[in-house]
Amino acid sequence: MSYNVTLIMGDGIGPEIAKVTQKVIDATGVKINWEEVEAGIDVMAKEGTPLPEKTLASCRKNKVALKAPVTTPVGTGFRSVNVALRQQLGLYACVRPCRSYEGVRSKYENIDLVIVRENTEDLYAGIEFEKGKPETQKLINTIKELGGKNIKDDSGISIKPISVTGTEKIVDYAFQYAKANKRKKVSAIHKANIMKFTDGLFLATARAVAKKYPEIEFNDVIVDNMSMQLVQKPELYDVLVLPNLYGDILSDLCAGLVGGLGVAPGANIGENGMAVFEATHGSAPKYKGLNKVNPCALILSGMLMLRHLGELKAADKLEKAIMSVIKSGKDVTYDMKPDRNDPTAVGTKEMGEAIIKELAKI
Repeated sequence: MSYNVTLIMGDGIGPEIAKVTQKVIDATGVKINWEEVEAGIDVMAKEGTPLPEKTLASCRKNKVALKAPVTTPVGTGFRSVNVALRQQLGLYACVRPCRSYEGVRSKYENIDLVIVRENTEDLYAGIEFEKGKPETQKLINTIKELGGKNIKDDSGISIKPISVTGTEKIVDYAFQYAKANKRKKVSAIHKANIMKFTDGLFLATARAVAKKYPEIEFNDVIVDNMSMQLVQKPELYDVLVLPNLYGDILSDLCAGLVGGLGVAPGANIGENGMAVFEATHGSAPKYKGLNKVNPCALILSGMLMLRHLGELKAADKLEKAIMSVIKSGKDVTYDMKPDRNDPTAVGTKEMGEAIIKELAKI
């Protein structure tokens, strides 16, 4: 059987790790017809948009995509391509497994956590009002009139929508994921003690959904306390379900527990089999073209993609090959060496080739 998959090349280091990942996945023996498309800064100059309609059309047609990193400008410039993809394609669940691999430098061992992040609502919904604009002043006046709250006239404002519908979907997904993957506990993370009508709604809805799954343990944790808990005793947790912003922040924290973003894959899941798989890390433009960066996060995202396609044996084989290369510590990039200046560190392509060699042995 063959699969049609969209390959979004990205920008910065994106195209080079995309090519390496493509070769590694092909080496598993799964037949994939890759449809290469563009997104990000590089295509912006040609198309006038960082997310061309033909890229979205390819994703909608194939339903499965592997996306290399795309730059998100800080403070100014175009909005996040990653957020736009999730919203345009209805990718409501972001799943980020964080697992310890022997050979990766970390202060922790035996971490096995899964972040399930709501992808479409919260402060990432993109409902913002710019400082000094007439509509912003109108909103400030309206808020004062309705709620008696004073907002400074020189403020920018973001709106934080959290719905029962969106929360039910993401919490139900977290429990379904836990059941399918033989996980024992789901923890809802929130700030309901302060934001009672948004995070409070998230928590109340999560508690209601949890009643449908009595076989799986459920608890809830305030997000700042959760940050401390993860650093002190991560072994107490299993699947974490969170609103959008907290999920983004804590997924990076969890990636830090297992050695960094270089081994942090991600999956964005929608309805009717729609899914986009991506590394958690960014596009690192300063390393563009240097054949230096670790390709494992995107390759591991490809492993998640194979699981989504039902190619479980190939996915297991690929993960074993990656684990073997990392454990050996020989053919790995500089960030995976005990000394980051180790001259024996290999490049992006060479690490990919080492994984392909291991695949042939399994």
